[in-house]
Amino acid sequence: MGFRFKGFISLTPRRDDVANPDVIGDVENCVALARSLFVDEIYFSTPADKRTVVAVVEEARALGIDVRVVPDLYDGLAWNARVEYIGQFPTIPLHRREFPRGAFLIKRVLDVMLSLLVLLATSPVMFVIAIAVKVSSKGPIFYRAQRIGRKGRTFTCYKFRTMVAEADGMLEALAHLNEREGVLFKITKDPRITKVGGLLRKYSLDELPQLFNVVIGDMSLVGPRPPMSAEVEQYDIAHLRRLDVLPGMTGLWQVEARQDPSFDSYISLDTAYVENWNLLLDLRILARTIGVVVGGTGS
Repeated sequence: MGFRFKGFISLTPRRDDVANPDVIGDVENCVALARSLFVDEIYFSTPADKRTVVAVVEEARALGIDVRVVPDLYDGLAWNARVEYIGQFPTIPLHRREFPRGAFLIKRVLDVMLSLLVLLATSPVMFVIAIAVKVSSKGPIFYRAQRIGRKGRTFTCYKFRTMVAEADGMLEALAHLNEREGVLFKITKDPRITKVGGLLRKYSLDELPQLFNVVIGDMSLVGPRPPMSAEVEQYDIAHLRRLDVLPGMTGLWQVEARQDPSFDSYISLDTAYVENWNLLLDLRILARTIGVVVGGTGS
């Protein structure tokens, strides 16, 4: 039916020594656990105190998680809610997020169409860049990095290589030069960047291969920046909100505060994008991105 089951929640505090491996938590940490696992829906399939159910619903609503109950077990909890069947089982949704499926479908169609058009238009440029990267320094043409995408899924993000081949191994030695706050890393004059790489970064040309990520569905043209797993490991629960949508080649942070070193600014702008998303916002960000790229503000 398209559902992926994550585990059971105990209505009483668990005793670790007798814990069922299918029981992954108890009702007190239910919503936080659901958020960390990118769960979309919580089901109460056994009787529980109504105050407990209401508390879970209120907490889940704040994090954008739906809650369902079996109607026979909770008479009077939601008189006006309609019954929806999951297979043969009737359920009542106590909290339902409005999900604009039509708008997201249009967004996906635009992503694919625009990406293919840009790939076709820039293919000669990409060919020249590939040759320049190859002859200017040792190493592969493309840089392949594991990034965290929607709902915490890992995918391979493609870029033209802009650093020396052993750049990742040099990161720890350069950590003390970091100019960003929190989990972000950036050095103005990064010694790992090649001469060709510096030019590519200035005009964001190194990110053109990410159009392939958009076409295959790992990314979108507009969305939060795809983070590394090391960044996500340091996120608070609230920060996971930015992983509810596909990461983007450009986004609100890139056009509003690209050079801002603040991690809080980076998170707040991405979260604001997720919570206020609409097609017009995407089009505005894409239009502003053109100016940012032409202005050569990348680094």
